[in-house]
Amino acid sequence: MTSRLMTAAVALLLASCAVGPDFKTPAAPEGAGYVPEKTLPATQSVDAAGGAAQRFVEGQDIPGQWWTLFHSEALNALIEDALKTNPTLDAAQATLRQAQENALAQGGIQFPQINGSLSSTRQRITGAAVGQSGNGSIFTLTTGSLSVSYGIDLFGATRRLIENADALAEYQKYQLEASYLTITSNVVAAAIQEASLRAQIAATQEIVDAQGELLNVLQKQFELGGASRAGVLAQQAALAATQATMPNLQKLLAQQRILLGALAGKLPNDEVAQKFDLAALQLPADLPLSLPSQLVQQRPDIAAAQAQLHAASAEVGVSIAAMLPQITLTGSYGNSVLDAASLFSGPGIWSLGAGITQPLFRGGQLLHQKRAAEAAFDVAASQYRATVVAAFQNVADALRALQSDAQSLAAQVEAERAANESMALTRSQYQFGAVNYTTLLTAETTYQQAHINRVIAQATRYADTAALFQALGGGWWNRADIEQKS
Repeated sequence: MTSRLMTAAVALLLASCAVGPDFKTPAAPEGAGYVPEKTLPATQSVDAAGGAAQRFVEGQDIPGQWWTLFHSEALNALIEDALKTNPTLDAAQATLRQAQENALAQGGIQFPQINGSLSSTRQRITGAAVGQSGNGSIFTLTTGSLSVSYGIDLFGATRRLIENADALAEYQKYQLEASYLTITSNVVAAAIQEASLRAQIAATQEIVDAQGELLNVLQKQFELGGASRAGVLAQQAALAATQATMPNLQKLLAQQRILLGALAGKLPNDEVAQKFDLAALQLPADLPLSLPSQLVQQRPDIAAAQAQLHAASAEVGVSIAAMLPQITLTGSYGNSVLDAASLFSGPGIWSLGAGITQPLFRGGQLLHQKRAAEAAFDVAASQYRATVVAAFQNVADALRALQSDAQSLAAQVEAERAANESMALTRSQYQFGAVNYTTLLTAETTYQQAHINRVIAQATRYADTAALFQALGGGWWNRADIEQKS
């Protein structure tokens, strides 16, 4: 009888199917692209630091350690430190381990549940309890039992629960990859910003030195009667105004250093050893441009949104199965003896059973839970589409920025060159009395602004290059998984 019952249960299980939608990976958007043009030309080049042309290579893969393309040992070392000590990454790793363990725990429900119990009691009963006279007797009663229960997954509720847990673990996996990409990208961006601030400070100091030299000339001319007091005061004001910009730049640099330390898991008093200058960074010439169909597979945020969609799909199946019959097989064996050695000898007490439970009335609870699960799936589907759109937008923004950055740098280099020549000519003319001081001050101010703008434009090209690598997914699929920390 027992064998026939188990055979029937296995046959029923094999014939059963999981209710609810079977998840299918969303297809890449048809006709998707980053720009209306069929191909993107190389960016403009200019004969200046950071002015090389950049070429977009369609379909080129992204290295797992893409930041090494900037050829900065200091940057490589800092990112290596950050990946070891950043607490956000540690939290993401721990969250992934938690999700994986929960998925493994959920998988246990597909197996029979076996429980054993054993108890021993010392008792004394009187003869009166059994209709006899006398003081009764003292004895030890040992009771042991073994019970087995198994829920037949007739409509796939268990499988859908496991599917949901696995999808949530997959979601956390891609959240870890997203944290990895965010940390590395933020370190690169912060390092480039530090290099930019150092260049701006150096440029400002050059202008301060030049203005100080001119002030000395004016003061000597004033003493000799060749310059007005108003001219000297105006130059002093111009020098003071330039010097006044320096504290803010130094403040921003100090804050950037603190940010770099925080990204590396350091406190503000534990400053990072690496320092960054634009001259030590190399602008990557060949930039990868992943195919649109590849982008939806590469971006960790898209993969995470897909995993959430998968989990929501499984939840629909769980909610449907909850409305259908649940079949459970049970079995138990036990005994109560006076001699513990004979606990499992003899006939004992056993039972075999099967039960079926069908929800009949829950006040609409199960129906509305099903509808809520379907709505949650619709939410996850919409969020997935929004994530895909945002990903394509990120790439398109980075591509447009890189083209514009190259043009901007070329224009700023030309503006700086023209302003420098104009200032040199105006100074010469001023020394010979051909122009007044106001003309000279205007030329100096124009050059100062052009010089700073050129430095900023140069740094922007580096920053937007890093943004493109981040927008394309950062090449996480080409690296070994982060070593799990004990």
